[in-house]
Amino acid sequence: MSWRARFTALPFWRSGTSDKPNGSSGLRKILYWSPLGIVLCCRIFEVKVITGRSMQPTLNPDWSLSRDVGLFDRTSVLVDEDIGREDIVVLKSPNDQRRKLIKRIVAVEGDTVNTLPPYPFKKVVVPQGHVWVEGDDYYNSDDSNLFGPVRRFPLCLNPCSNVVQVPRGLIESKLLCLLWPLDRFGAIGNHSPPESRAHPAFRRAMAVIERESARRARVTPGPWPGFSPSQQ
Repeated sequence: MSWRARFTALPFWRSGTSDKPNGSSGLRKILYWSPLGIVLCCRIFEVKVITGRSMQPTLNPDWSLSRDVGLFDRTSVLVDEDIGREDIVVLKSPNDQRRKLIKRIVAVEGDTVNTLPPYPFKKVVVPQGHVWVEGDDYYNSDDSNLFGPVRRFPLCLNPCSNVVQVPRGLIESKLLCLLWPLDRFGAIGNHSPPESRAHPAFRRAMAVIERESARRARVTPGPWPGFSPSQQ
């Protein structure tokens, strides 16, 4: 018997019973649709424990006593306007798609990036349908400076093409907020330093701000739409 059949068999579900409580119609609707709501929430959102040090100090900073736990959105990566520079995403490693990485989108298609070692070119224009990702601690990160731009969307095919298998996008979800630890609960991105230079968090906040400025200075926004990808 299905879950719907079980609920409709309950006494308060049947209309016309004398002992039906007030508001039972609303309760029936909640019970009827709640499994669907739970399934949709699980499909749209996911909670992940964040491992690794490549996103320090934004995620899993040394001063934290526990691993960060984040809420991730699976649908925003499918909409062009909902993902862009500075977003933190979960993606499959281009070198081993069984391995999941968490990185920051530094540049989008058309942008020119001044790369870091070991990337073989000093500059690269991000190709169409791709993004450039890096760890915030990029000297301890396997990212686009190692494997190049990351494919975001499936490739578009000509209807007459004989290609059967279409490579899928590697980005799976976007970080919405931190759920744990509670002292850092909420959205990522507020690094305003305390007013007092004597405050313990002052140097940490200033270091993050300087790191962000250096990262953004390496990216030149490109034309949109339409460009000719090239490497220099």
